[in-house]
Amino acid sequence: MTYGCEAWILTNRDEHYLRIFERRILRKIFGPVQNEDGFWGIRMNCELNKLTENADIVRFIRSRKIAWLGHVKRMDDKRTPTITLVWKPIGTRIRGRPRK
Repeated sequence: MTYGCEAWILTNRDEHYLRIFERRILRKIFGPVQNEDGFWGIRMNCELNKLTENADIVRFIRSRKIAWLGHVKRMDDKRTPTITLVWKPIGTRIRGRPRK
């Protein structure tokens, strides 16, 4: 699920939906839980946090981004990722919607 996450630009909304998706998948993996009354129910978020030891997909993505940045910083100055990292655009774009 996190293939290529080093290049993602995450907004707060994206992070929110990633956490929702992660919890949905974890509920399917760990399955339902039986209450004291004998009824079956879904696991609560606190139970999922205990089972996964507070692992968070957004935290994982951020750590992968930092690791990738360190990898790029160690590259030679003539490599494309390093050139792209330090590149500064010249000029400005005109404001507003394009005519065509």
